[in-house]
Amino acid sequence: MVGTAADDGSRASHGTACDDEIVNHSGVPTVPVEEIQADDVVLLDVREPDEWAAGHAPSAVHIPLADLPARASELAELADDRPVHVICRTGGRSARAVAWLNAAGVVDAVNVAGGMKSWQAQGRPLVGDHADVPPEVL
Repeated sequence: MVGTAADDGSRASHGTACDDEIVNHSGVPTVPVEEIQADDVVLLDVREPDEWAAGHAPSAVHIPLADLPARASELAELADDRPVHVICRTGGRSARAVAWLNAAGVVDAVNVAGGMKSWQAQGRPLVGDHADVPPEVL
């Protein structure tokens, strides 16, 4: 199931919800950040609103993981035959989103290896929603 709930039903923090070692990425199509041409794909950011506001890719579309099932038709329209690359902080939540999107037949989705941490490490552009604070990846 897509979501960020912990086993006890409480909401997991974004610090652990997407750790790569927690999620089995087996069989999930993945692309490294350096191979992404942002203008040629839909870049879907599935992080929480506070993470998005702190810093995100300029061309990304924001749909938090928990909202993805309800907004799947919106994503299908945005894709318009373009590949959908899904990103989170480090790749765990985005891998779950990719697995769900592909299994449900919503779009052809690919996980971004290493997430926004790799995006930032590769020197890719970041923008934030707070004018007085430089963008960062939480």
